[in-house]
Amino acid sequence: MQEKSDFNSTNFLLFLYKWRKYLLIIGAVSIGASILFSSPFFIVPKYKASVIMFPTSTNSISKALMADNYSGKQDILEFGADEQAEQLLQILNSNKIRARLIQKYNLFDHYDINPDSRYKNTLLFKEYENNISFRRTEFMAVEIEVLDKDPQMAADIANDIAALLDSTKNAMQKERAVKGYKIVETEYNKLKTEIQQMEDSLTKLREAGVNDYETQAEAYNTQLAIALAHNNTSGVHALEEKLKTISENGGAYVSLRDALDFEKKQLGELKIKFEEAKVDAEQELPCKFIVDSAYKAENKTYPVRWLIVVLSTISAILLGILTIIIVENIRRKKFTFS
Repeated sequence: MQEKSDFNSTNFLLFLYKWRKYLLIIGAVSIGASILFSSPFFIVPKYKASVIMFPTSTNSISKALMADNYSGKQDILEFGADEQAEQLLQILNSNKIRARLIQKYNLFDHYDINPDSRYKNTLLFKEYENNISFRRTEFMAVEIEVLDKDPQMAADIANDIAALLDSTKNAMQKERAVKGYKIVETEYNKLKTEIQQMEDSLTKLREAGVNDYETQAEAYNTQLAIALAHNNTSGVHALEEKLKTISENGGAYVSLRDALDFEKKQLGELKIKFEEAKVDAEQELPCKFIVDSAYKAENKTYPVRWLIVVLSTISAILLGILTIIIVENIRRKKFTFS
């Protein structure tokens, strides 16, 4: 078997030597053709620009900066984890960002797509996906990668996508935050109005002579007992009138006073929520940490001409060898039968 293997290897080398001229011609033609067809005349070179960023770990500004009793409070400088990275990827692939890029850079003209074509959007979206991609790196970062025939435009698009990520996510959150703020604001103002009405009612009761029901009742009863003991008729009559006043209004006074204390405590808690909701509705924080911004590339990324030449040449030579072997076998069979 070893002798047979050596014999076959020798025959194959002899076979290659016999057809060396043809194989060299095939290789040379393949090299020339691959160099020609991989040139900018046939394949438009593209330049790559990329942005690498980490997501943040916080969503609510008020919870991160203001709420002392919030158990989930996190450092606003902390990097996000898998969940936050997946959220960023989902937003990056959203139609909102794609639509704004198409409009800003007029991608129909830039990608040479006829805006009157029946399938213009399909063609544009396909070209967009071929040139713009997003992925999560092995270090839990998110990478934006843009390929374009214009190196400066590739960098501009990549940086704009990173900027649009903030505005898009903040707009989504702000829509909900503003509605929440309006709800809290309505309840806060409603409670303030109720408290003001209760204070006005207490003011009227105080004007009627009820300032502190328990203290006044105790004091008047003590004075009444003294007046009765001294047989002070006028004093007894005056004290009985005052007792009558506080007895008629005392219940309302106590109810209003206790309710007012409770409502003021509720107002204090609601005010904290109101201020937190206001911050969430009016303020913004970036949702990412930029590690590397995109810059204008100096060398093209696509196509890799040397790789095209090498693979094309090897493929052509192998195909040539296979063709020659088939032709040789056909000739041998014809010679045998003849």
